[in-house]
Amino acid sequence: MSYIPHLALVAGVMLLACASPGPDLMAVTSQALARRRAGLLAACGIATSHALWATLAIFGLGLILAQLAWLYGAIRVAGALYLVYLGIRMLAGLRQPAGTLDASAAAPTSASGAYRRGLFVGLTNPKGAAFFGGLFVTVLPAHAPLWVHAMTVAVVSLVSLGWFNAMAIVFSMQRVQHGYGRIRKIVDGAMGTILIALGAKLALDR
Repeated sequence: MSYIPHLALVAGVMLLACASPGPDLMAVTSQALARRRAGLLAACGIATSHALWATLAIFGLGLILAQLAWLYGAIRVAGALYLVYLGIRMLAGLRQPAGTLDASAAAPTSASGAYRRGLFVGLTNPKGAAFFGGLFVTVLPAHAPLWVHAMTVAVVSLVSLGWFNAMAIVFSMQRVQHGYGRIRKIVDGAMGTILIALGAKLALDR
């Protein structure tokens, strides 16, 4: 039996999930607007979180976590608070001069800080448990061999890594940087507000 169509479907669904606006994309683009390296590291953090969620789903732990109301709620609240925190930091940075690109509130103090930020945003998105658990159950045939599950995790990781690194590169391009430098306060204000709104929505979701 060929599992290539199943893996291709996983790749397609994962690409659509990555392309949809959400906390993951916001975390990467906000870092990339400050520095390309920060955006790339945040993208790697997001991809790592997706690989971890997918690995948990292989063992059925993703669906189990999604069914544990108290744990799901704790992850949801932690993620919501972190998004609100990031949004407030960006809004607080509006007091800086408009041309101060590297001083943006989105810019981390270290390379590891950018990676951790991406990783934490991805891990504290409770929908990851339900998404990857449902993806594996729906797309992969029952009793698929272990190598198919391993390939699925690899596909998920590669799609996530490829998409978010591409977004980091685009949003850190010189032309985009120049445009961002001119309207930094508007962009940071909008992104900060969106992050707070996403955090509030995540906290209120049931």
